[in-house]
Amino acid sequence: MIAGQSTYPTTIEELLGPELLRRMSRLDVMSQKIFAGKLPGERRSKKRGQSVEFDDYRDYVPGDDLRHIDWNVFARLDRFFIKLFREEEDLAVRVVLDCSPSMRAGDPSKLLFGARLATAIGSIGLVSMNRVSAATFGWGSEPGVVELAPMRGRRNVERLGRFVLDALDRASTDRGSSAEGGREPVASGRFLDAARRIASPRHAGGRGVMIVISDFLVPDGLVEALNYYAGGVGGGGAFDTTCLQVLSPDEIDPSLARERGLIGDLRLTDVESGRATEVTVSAALLKRYRQRFDEHQALLERSCNARSMSHVLVPTDSDLEALLMGELRRRGLFR
Repeated sequence: MIAGQSTYPTTIEELLGPELLRRMSRLDVMSQKIFAGKLPGERRSKKRGQSVEFDDYRDYVPGDDLRHIDWNVFARLDRFFIKLFREEEDLAVRVVLDCSPSMRAGDPSKLLFGARLATAIGSIGLVSMNRVSAATFGWGSEPGVVELAPMRGRRNVERLGRFVLDALDRASTDRGSSAEGGREPVASGRFLDAARRIASPRHAGGRGVMIVISDFLVPDGLVEALNYYAGGVGGGGAFDTTCLQVLSPDEIDPSLARERGLIGDLRLTDVESGRATEVTVSAALLKRYRQRFDEHQALLERSCNARSMSHVLVPTDSDLEALLMGELRRRGLFR
């Protein structure tokens, strides 16, 4: 895909729309792992603490706080019992959006679809009182990581939307990295460098759910980057990670691009590396592309499975509401 989007939304209403925001408020982010939250929230913990929700009784032992004795039970049974309560915790949710040049291709662009998806997922986490942070990467010849500090609550949905809109605005003024356009080629390994920083304890804000939105079309460093996104810097399975791979329909099925005129002798420039090559688009070339594409997808799927990560292929012509309420809910990302 060589066509790209030049204009992007400027308000969160244009990005998602009030109706979708309203319907999303019924969802909550889920994790298949148990993580300890840092702030009181709305998520049940397996620990017992001091919340207002009664959970169980246990026998009194000397040294227990007398304020937790159930005196009504004592009056009936003449025995001391301590009331236990269900402690609730917030969940750390980190949304990562790839803004590298390859994401700016398509109509609508992969970046625009990814931005809508990132805003939607982050908003679901905020409305559910989870601890949400965000990061974008892919600017210039460096990893170009831009981060939004952890926040909670519905009132921060606008702040999250502005962060994503700023990323789109930055993309509209960054014309890519083509060497032919006078810019230096993108540094090799940028995807890996970004993952290393984003998943570091200093930046990730602790253990939790990690959602990475990218086309994952990187020349090198893919498997190593997945190591960081799965286990964090230093490993240990710090994250419950979902990789949402956003691709345009004609990247998935190149015959669609051929039907729209991508045929014959062409000179193509890789927006990531700046390298150009001359090709003849033919049935044989499309067959080779499909084979390489399938090999890449198999590697990505296999690598995610080996790291207990979820991988979901998301075409940009997907209906966003159906994706959130249907596919991603069935996959266990939401409840």
